[in-house]
Amino acid sequence: MSSSSESGENECMCWAARDPSGLLSPHTITRRSVTNDDVSLKITHCGVCYADVIWTKNQHGDSKYPLVPGHEIAGIVTKVGSNVHRFKVGDHVGVGTYVNSCRECEYCNEGQEVNCAKGQVFTFNGIDHDGSVTKGGYSSHIVVHERYCYNIPVDYPLESAAPLLCAGITVYAPMMRHHMNQPGKSLGVIGLGGLGHMAVKFGKAFGLSVTVFSTSISKKEEALSLLGANNFVISSDHDQMKALEKSLDFIIDTASGDHAFDPYMSLLKIAGTYVLVGFPREIKISPANLNLGMRMLAGSVTGGTKITQEMIDFCAAHKIYPNIEVIPIQKVNEALERVVKKDIKYRFVIDIKNSLK
Repeated sequence: MSSSSESGENECMCWAARDPSGLLSPHTITRRSVTNDDVSLKITHCGVCYADVIWTKNQHGDSKYPLVPGHEIAGIVTKVGSNVHRFKVGDHVGVGTYVNSCRECEYCNEGQEVNCAKGQVFTFNGIDHDGSVTKGGYSSHIVVHERYCYNIPVDYPLESAAPLLCAGITVYAPMMRHHMNQPGKSLGVIGLGGLGHMAVKFGKAFGLSVTVFSTSISKKEEALSLLGANNFVISSDHDQMKALEKSLDFIIDTASGDHAFDPYMSLLKIAGTYVLVGFPREIKISPANLNLGMRMLAGSVTGGTKITQEMIDFCAAHKIYPNIEVIPIQKVNEALERVVKKDIKYRFVIDIKNSLK
């Protein structure tokens, strides 16, 4: 293939941040050619995650500009390499928070690539094995090794599938790992954003009694009527909290803001499990709350390829759909500001197909 036609085919429209202001604007990048094990997909939708804010604004000090965010990617296969057998042109596929791993460590061998001993390669702002910087889903197409692509059932809407690839799997993976899928048990969900609302939906699908904890009374009506939670508690209300002492089997904490842990810990039954998926600046817990209650505190990030596919299939089978607000890419800077202000119910999804021209 001549280099001119190849560059045309590999040219990719996107929106990128150029500096720590985090302001995104149109940009063009070059994607790699499809190799034997690759899938090329035309991106139709990309979810907006708080991670997009963190790295566009260089909050971890490691952002590589120009930076193209986005790791909740859904699209349609346009080309596959000669060794690819799981996908064919026209298939609906998803790509999540990582696009590479060593493929030979104990974690990769178990389908736990997210925990790769040599480090997963993040979908954006990561250093891939060829030394290139990865560019994410705020773009017209992406080329990914087939191992890190997920099959999206054709009757599951692509715009709904996008948030499953980070928000959905971030709560589903630890819920399954810690057996939070036992009907009749009780689950507390702290925070009701993109992650929290999915934890409520999964909890209900598993047959759990779900209590939502929030600092905002404005979320009450939605938590109970729209999402189907059984109970809603204002976490600053001492009496409401006291009434729930030792009543919950599980808690999943999606809050990334700094907050006290002991008041929630005391709500767990003996040997209850508390899973943290948010990233507050520090965790402070009274040892007595752990030891005397024989409780477990666990952390988690997204999930390996095996459980991610399982989660997508579970959502399709149980008709679980994230609550989304679809936006054109031209509104993405405003959307990122609203993510910071928590002014979103519950996940923004960019309509790449119809707005990235």
